[in-house]
Amino acid sequence: MKLDRISAFLFLALGIWAQPLPATESMPVKLSVDWSHLIVTSRSTATFQIVVNPPLRPGQPLSVAAYKAVHELGADYVRYVPWLPYPKLGVAELEPPTRQKTSWNFSRIDPMMADLMQATEGHSTIVNFSTIPAWLFQTGKPVSYPADPNQVDWHYTQGTELRDPTGKELGDYYARLVSWYVNGGFTDENGLRHTSGHHDALPWWEVLNEVDFEHTMTPRQYTERYDAIVSAIHRVSPQTKFVGLALAMPSRSPEYFEYFLDHRNHKPGIPLDMISYHFYASPSPKETLTNWQYTFFDQADGFLSTVRYIESIRKRLSPATKTDCDELGVILPTDNTAADITPPPAAYWNLAGALYAYLYIELTRLQIDVIGESQLVGYPTQFPSVSMMNWQNDRPNARYWVLRLVHDNFHAGDKLVKTNLQSGAADSGAVEAQGFDTASGHKLLLVNKRDRPVAIALSGTAVRSVLTVDAQTGDGPARTIAPNGQILTLAPFSVTVVSW
Repeated sequence: MKLDRISAFLFLALGIWAQPLPATESMPVKLSVDWSHLIVTSRSTATFQIVVNPPLRPGQPLSVAAYKAVHELGADYVRYVPWLPYPKLGVAELEPPTRQKTSWNFSRIDPMMADLMQATEGHSTIVNFSTIPAWLFQTGKPVSYPADPNQVDWHYTQGTELRDPTGKELGDYYARLVSWYVNGGFTDENGLRHTSGHHDALPWWEVLNEVDFEHTMTPRQYTERYDAIVSAIHRVSPQTKFVGLALAMPSRSPEYFEYFLDHRNHKPGIPLDMISYHFYASPSPKETLTNWQYTFFDQADGFLSTVRYIESIRKRLSPATKTDCDELGVILPTDNTAADITPPPAAYWNLAGALYAYLYIELTRLQIDVIGESQLVGYPTQFPSVSMMNWQNDRPNARYWVLRLVHDNFHAGDKLVKTNLQSGAADSGAVEAQGFDTASGHKLLLVNKRDRPVAIALSGTAVRSVLTVDAQTGDGPARTIAPNGQILTLAPFSVTVVSW
């Protein structure tokens, strides 16, 4: 009996779809991998970012579950960002110093940093205290902030001109902040010693965040402030390396790359270790899942064109500088509105995971160094569609499990080899595929970009294992599936790793 598409989807959701699609529905897409034909050697690391918000404060059930997931993932280059909506969770000196006293206070910041350090022990982090104290700017009057550290304040960041135009005061703030963590404490503006007891490693520090989105700095201003901050931090932590720019809309901001990556625009000796920038797919309000499956990947392809352009600038001006795409995800139009209390459809999480896997393949081909999914915890009022954790049951969702599948199977040093999908096949555009010659054997990463099953005809020797994240795995880890002979059926929006 011929199954229509709706019946096929229902069978899939119930976990009982085990046969390839009937020939009358869609013929299998033929896939071949030439393991002897090297395309490029990977330089890429799969990772993610953690944005500070109240559910990540110590003892919160979501925080406990989230940091357990962080520890078990074991990723490098984990980006940690205390940011502007929560001044008391991200700014260590909220009031300007006077001759009588200073306002340095790490009582709320330290416990959250401790959880990060414990969960990422043995792995590198990129720390970014992105919010500059408002009093460092010429604002005309003092900038207020909530007494409640858990209360959101989107207006704390104000002012564009520093009250100290030399940048020394700005650099000193960050030097003391870093010294608190790496050197056991610091001496404040009045000569008083503050002791922390911390002797943490801060291998990477990212300087500020999304200044192009907030329009708070020109490329020249950002570069001058980067130099001031880097110079000051280097004096107290010589081993720390730096990430610059962290642009929100790189396609609209090429002038930042042209200016910042030109070493002539920096003070002598300032390192340009790494640059970073972001991408979020953003569908229109009237779109649904039916449209998202095309919009997300179309917008991703536009972003990849931007990456190629930025890479041409980087290679021309500063070829030794690495690249980190450290915020990759989707922001739905319902986020941070009254409508975001209703979670998106379950399939959304698989689709968003598939988008990350697709970007991982494409960015690895472009030899991008760090490929970071955004973000560990979101929830209603705080970008819920970007979350890697299910805030309703405190479990990692499909976006986390896709990252885990990619992270566990593919690494810098892998050889990307020639991988072909049958040209002209009806479903060939629905799937992205890439073969990797890894230290643990031949592996294939498959991404189904569509809301329908797609059959793939594998060639070569017998498969050793197949792991997939799909609708059936839900908020659980990748499951094992078996091909039917040489035919492998990919579930809608699934991400699959085949090993030989």
